[in-house]
Amino acid sequence: MVCHMAERLRVLILGYGEMGHAMEYLLKERQQLDIWEKYPQENFRSVALEDTVPKADIVLFCLPVNPHKEIVKQIAPFLKDSCLCLSIAKGLDEAGQTAAQIFADNLPSHQAYALLYGPMISEEIRVGRYAFGQLGCSDIDTYNRVHELYRGTRLYTEHSADVIGISWSVILKNVYAMVFGMADELQLGDNMRGYLSVAALRELDQIAREMGGQAGSPYHLAGLGDLITTATSEDSHHHELGRKLARGETQNIGGEGIHTLEMVNQHQLFNIENYPLFHLIHAIVGDSRDVGKKIDGYLQKVYS
Repeated sequence: MVCHMAERLRVLILGYGEMGHAMEYLLKERQQLDIWEKYPQENFRSVALEDTVPKADIVLFCLPVNPHKEIVKQIAPFLKDSCLCLSIAKGLDEAGQTAAQIFADNLPSHQAYALLYGPMISEEIRVGRYAFGQLGCSDIDTYNRVHELYRGTRLYTEHSADVIGISWSVILKNVYAMVFGMADELQLGDNMRGYLSVAALRELDQIAREMGGQAGSPYHLAGLGDLITTATSEDSHHHELGRKLARGETQNIGGEGIHTLEMVNQHQLFNIENYPLFHLIHAIVGDSRDVGKKIDGYLQKVYS
C-alpha cells in the first residue's frame, strides 16, 4: 500500500504582525507560504500581491478589520475561483462592519470565505501550546478545507454555520474583557469574577441574537472560550486596559474593544442602554473617574 502525502497548499498570509507570525509557525512545515506585509521591516522581504494572489489556494487575513475592504477589493479580481479567503480579525471597521460582512459585500458570490475565532493567543501558538478556533462558514466543504489546512498542528477547529453569532461574540468579548481588568485592579475578588462571567455571557447572547445570530452562539469557543482567555490573562491587552481605567489612566487607551464601543455608538448598531454591563463599560471608558463607585451603582441598580 502506497501512502501519498497530502498536497501542499499555496497559502498567502496577509500581515506579518503577531498573528501573521503565529500562522507562519503553524503552517510553514506543511504548506507553501507567501507572506505580504504593507510596511515590512528591514530584514523582511514582502511578496508582491499581483504575483502571488492568482496562485493562492487560501488567502489568510492576519490583519485588523479596517484594511479588509480595501485589500479585498484590490485582490478580488485576481483570485482563483477555488480560492478561500479566511480572516481572524475580531473587530469592526470604520463603517461598523464585521469581517464577514466585508467579505460578503466585496467578494464575488462564488468565492468561499470563512472566519476563524477562539482562544488563539499568538504568543502561546508560537511556543507550541494548544489553540482552539471556531470556523464560521456556510458549508461543511469549506470547513473541511480549513480543518485539513491545520491538520497536524496544535490548532484545533470546530465548525459553526452561525457566522453572525460568532462574529459578534468575538468582537464584543473584547469590550467585556475590560471590566474584568477593572475588577481585578480594584481587588473585587473571585466572586465578582464569577458574576461578571455570567452577566457578560447573558448580554453577549442577547446582543448576538439582536444582530441576527443564533441563541446560545456565545457559549462556545468564539464567545465563552475567548472571553475567559482574554478576560483572565494578565498578558491580555484588554484586561490591562481595564486595569488602567480603574487607575484613572487614560493615556494610550486604545484597541479593538475601545474601537468597538466607538463604532457601536457612532453607527447606533444597537441600543447600549438595553445592556447594563455594556453600558457601564461604555460610561467608564468615557469617564474613568470613580470606577469603583460606578460598578457599585451598577450593581445596586441591577439588583434593586
